[in-house]
Amino acid sequence: MKTDVTFLSSHLALAGILFLPDAPDAPDAPDAPDGDRLPAVVVGHPGGGVKEQTASVYAERLAREGFAVLVFDAAHQGESEGEPRGLENPFQRAEDIKSAVSFLTTRDEIDPDRIGALGICASGGYVPYAAQTDLRVKAVATVSAVDLGAVMRDGLGSAQDPRALRAMLELAGAARTAEARGEGVPRQEWITEAVDAETYEYYRTPRGHHPRAVLPWPVRSLDQIVQYDSYALVHLISPRPLLMIVGSEADTAHFSREAVERAAEPKELFVVDGGTHVSLYDRDEHVTPAVARLIAFFAGHLAAAPRHRLRDRAAGRCSTRTTKR
Repeated sequence: MKTDVTFLSSHLALAGILFLPDAPDAPDAPDAPDGDRLPAVVVGHPGGGVKEQTASVYAERLAREGFAVLVFDAAHQGESEGEPRGLENPFQRAEDIKSAVSFLTTRDEIDPDRIGALGICASGGYVPYAAQTDLRVKAVATVSAVDLGAVMRDGLGSAQDPRALRAMLELAGAARTAEARGEGVPRQEWITEAVDAETYEYYRTPRGHHPRAVLPWPVRSLDQIVQYDSYALVHLISPRPLLMIVGSEADTAHFSREAVERAAEPKELFVVDGGTHVSLYDRDEHVTPAVARLIAFFAGHLAAAPRHRLRDRAAGRCSTRTTKR
């Protein structure tokens, strides 16, 4: 069951979809202590994406297994409020995640003490960043996580010419000046043919295209992103559990590997054989094992005892290798 919802974040109305299990008391659903209240998961979308894309792919599957799941458009994006449109502000994105948790705590059908969070792509940086200081998030997971700040500072693979960073900051400063003078909002494209072919296919063809996704972003997003570090305090998530899922062929997998190295226990890196960064967005052969691991993870850390049924069933569906550190 899906319900359109709205909630406030920094006084902006965010548009969300709340997924609820069709039958919360089904045999495989997580057990609730009072018979009704559900464990819940907040899911953050990729940078420039919208709630209807990969975030909903994961939300639908988690809801089938007995979780309440909230997806939402970030402030300034999708159907949510905020000007200028398309702004990618990591600090606001983190605030949006915390506001989503706050919203869930007000819902009668949800147990406020059993809320987890899942971040995909750029939200795989924003979710751990938010959870570092929001102790209401009891379990933290990511899929194809990216530290967008590091990408802008150093380039993917840390191969960027240092002069490129200064050029970006000069562009951002000029954009702020133009806005202040009433000359409009300078923008640039998120996704062009210069990016890798699979990312372009997902966002620019019927495979994953959505009319509200990856619209040109305000250039001043650049200086806000550059100063942001997803995993600077990732150790603060402990003793809450951290799970990071990557594809074995993903060119972004190093972000998760490095974050897991820096994190404190309990922590886990789960590798989907053959998966790429984008195939984990929507390709069933890679989404299915990722979801199976997420179900086991959230069931084990959010569901009330006895919880062996869901955990064991999910673990039995996993067909990839797991690396624990």
